[in-house]
Amino acid sequence: MAGEVDSDMQTQIILLAAAHHNLEELRPLLRQASASVQDSETGFTPLHAAIAACAPESQQGLGQRKNGQPNDEITSEDLDGAVKTVKLLLQNGAIWNDLDSNGETPGCLAYRLGLGELYELMVDAGVRAELLLSHLDEYERMEYSGEDSDEGMVDENKPAPPAANLEAKGFSARRKGVDVKSDEYLRSELTFQDDKLLDAEANGVMMAWEADIMKRTADLLLPKPGLRVLNVGHGLGIIDEYFQSQSPISHHIIEAHPAVLGKLRKDGWHEKSGVVVHEGRWQDVLPKLIRENVMLDAIYFDTFAEDYKALREFFSEYVIGLLDPQGEDGSGGRWGFFNGMGADRRICYDVYTKVYAHYNQPILKMASDFASQVVELDLFEAGFDTEWEEISVPDLNESGEWEGVRRRYWVLDRYRLPICRFLD
Repeated sequence: MAGEVDSDMQTQIILLAAAHHNLEELRPLLRQASASVQDSETGFTPLHAAIAACAPESQQGLGQRKNGQPNDEITSEDLDGAVKTVKLLLQNGAIWNDLDSNGETPGCLAYRLGLGELYELMVDAGVRAELLLSHLDEYERMEYSGEDSDEGMVDENKPAPPAANLEAKGFSARRKGVDVKSDEYLRSELTFQDDKLLDAEANGVMMAWEADIMKRTADLLLPKPGLRVLNVGHGLGIIDEYFQSQSPISHHIIEAHPAVLGKLRKDGWHEKSGVVVHEGRWQDVLPKLIRENVMLDAIYFDTFAEDYKALREFFSEYVIGLLDPQGEDGSGGRWGFFNGMGADRRICYDVYTKVYAHYNQPILKMASDFASQVVELDLFEAGFDTEWEEISVPDLNESGEWEGVRRRYWVLDRYRLPICRFLD
């Protein structure tokens, strides 16, 4: 009991020092205790405390929200103290995406209070953590698979590599925010409605509100008739309808779910001109297409219940073997994907998609010109240049889009549409 009291007291002292931006008191405390201690009632970590202390009195509660609008009430002295405190905490191992009792990360709190500089610091910390864990995961998978080992043997007693940071912390790195594994999804029952496709747990597989995004994507990928296109993941068939309107000379569709395949047949897709439906997982179909020397002008990727590692495998292993560098019309092949990872929480979306300025001049004007992005870094390493276009998304909650849907997989007011080409 005494140990618990002492531990709780130490936690409160650390939180108080962080809230007061008292670096002299905080430094020695962090040598003795974790920078990610949490208050048992509020769930606040030192990062939460340091950021929340910048809120004006009118914003101390949770009722009023700035929704990212700049906070002009904070003094430069207070902001400078908060910045230094946040940096110190991060340098001492503070976790960027710990949740408080209200379900907010420190970055969520900074965004709500209009503290742009502090929000950027948290996004930066998230990007660093994800890149580091991504590379560590790759090394561990190489070791786990026996690569570069003297014997080339796999240790069956060795545990599999750990999950990526976002998922390990309870966030979704999967498309559309679901916690369903791909094999579970493929065995599940689906419900087709006029405006949505739901799995057995009422997760949104695809919804009609995505049509504007799909239309713009199709326009950018297939700007003229007579091109060759592949879509991975048919769903409601929204983007495939748009592709068909451009009369492609070949239109490949990969779909693995039996219910969607049944609807594909019912809707007559197998009889459409130039359409080839490949039944099965893309991981099994794409190697065959590569062996058959299939070349494409445009590729789109929109699967369900797969994580970021699956997307990275897709473009680093398969797109490079299928996309025509020149293109049928000489303008070069291009490809894209539904950019929905982490879209149930703004900071996670920004961690995945914020742009590295020294790789590309950003098309999107974001919170600042600071550059860093998980997706684009990996795309660059795989040999792709990425352009981003911003599309406004209406208030889906207000329009009733989520009625009957288990989880809102999109809460943001903008979508960042990626179009990728081979680097020159």
